[in-house]
Amino acid sequence: MSWETVEWTIEEDRIAVLTIRREKALNALNRQVLGELDQAIGEMEGRPDLGCVVVTGAGTRAFVAGADIAEMAPMGPSEALAFARQGQGVFSRLERLPVPVIAAVQGHALGGGCELVLCCDIVLASDRAVFGQPEVKLGVIPGFGGTARLARRIGYGAAMQWILTGGTVGAEEAHRLGLVQRVVPGESLRSEALELAREIASRGPLAVRAAKALVREARDRPLGDALEAEAQAFGGLFATHDQREGMAAFLEKRPARFQGR
Repeated sequence: MSWETVEWTIEEDRIAVLTIRREKALNALNRQVLGELDQAIGEMEGRPDLGCVVVTGAGTRAFVAGADIAEMAPMGPSEALAFARQGQGVFSRLERLPVPVIAAVQGHALGGGCELVLCCDIVLASDRAVFGQPEVKLGVIPGFGGTARLARRIGYGAAMQWILTGGTVGAEEAHRLGLVQRVVPGESLRSEALELAREIASRGPLAVRAAKALVREARDRPLGDALEAEAQAFGGLFATHDQREGMAAFLEKRPARFQGR
């Protein structure tokens, strides 16, 4: 399941790893990468057996260093609009995957790379990771969702500072602001991400998918509507085999054997 610049593999039972492979270009996003990401995400959407996805970039220097400036520089307004819409569409599709998505960030996650991180549910970062939205230094703005998503993750003031100055921050500062959930040594980043994915994938798959959808959708719902949606989903899970198995396993002091039904 690989293309020229993107591949995804099943690393172990129910865990997929999605890798951007343009290491010589610091995994920069061009139209080809976005197109191949779209195809890969489409394949994952059709896999009910997946329990978690880990997103990363090839090499140690960059997660994704940004969009490909060499490709963007000659664009006119209509081409740039189409490019932004392509990136936004692909990233929104990743965000909507029904299973949790973990970003394993090594090196630079700038511009489009930072926007890719914002579409993931949980972020693990190497202690050498760097984040930022430097687009204003190029005379443009974030185009793949940064102005829409960053403030939701780190707050209005911090997002304004990042976007308006074009500056960068290290992993520890990104962790303090809430973008990153865990900072780990670079050499253990992959193993830590897979361990977290393994833990999530071991839980009741119907419950995990329901929980992700509810948390994501609650951001845009009035509190009362979000609470009612939670109650409906909670009640619905009591009609499943997994609920009966999970609670029986707890009472019998044994591991649960979930079946996703």
